[in-house]
Amino acid sequence: MSGSPFTLVRVRRARRGVPNTETRHPGTYAHGVTGPDDVPVEFVSALRSLRGVRMRPEITLEEVPGPARIAPFTAAITAEVRSARRTVAAAELASGRFVVLHDPQGQEAWEGRFRLVTLVRATLEHEVGDDPLLAEVAWSWFIDALEGAGLDPHAAGGTVTRVLSQSFGALEVRAEQTELEIRASWTSHSEDLGPHLQAWATLLCAAAGLPPLPDGVVPLGPRH
Repeated sequence: MSGSPFTLVRVRRARRGVPNTETRHPGTYAHGVTGPDDVPVEFVSALRSLRGVRMRPEITLEEVPGPARIAPFTAAITAEVRSARRTVAAAELASGRFVVLHDPQGQEAWEGRFRLVTLVRATLEHEVGDDPLLAEVAWSWFIDALEGAGLDPHAAGGTVTRVLSQSFGALEVRAEQTELEIRASWTSHSEDLGPHLQAWATLLCAAAGLPPLPDGVVPLGPRH
């Protein structure tokens, strides 16, 4: 079976004045999309477009509840990038979160009805993390990932944060490390969100230090 390793996308319907709650009357839609009965067709179509995206074997996806009270409709996926194919014992190279926000009426700040919000975290060697241009380089990973997927990062914005960790006492034998965090959001004018998820996967791999796949090599989907 090809495609992303999730088979279901859960929809959170925001309800004014009631944070962190799900709708009382969930419905089930074609291709395993579930959520409130009043989910717009275009949002269901957008979520269905995510299921055909092929992931590299080092990436594991998991569905999680979307954030509440940010948009009328939300969905989210988390990811881990490990050094070996789906092996829990393998080193974690990067992790992140991919959130889909939808407002049928649109939002002025978004300049559209669909907003993608992403988070990527990775731990770097001190020599790499100490580079004064690291933030600019990390942001270029984001821009290059979207442009490489043929996307225009419309109304894009974000932050790059790095935190130096230095151990002391019984832990001082540990080498200094730098934690890198990339937060970004941008607007999609299309219901086809597959290329956006693929771009996010590319960004995850860049932060994890994985080399790009050679031309002509297609990443395999999960096997059951």
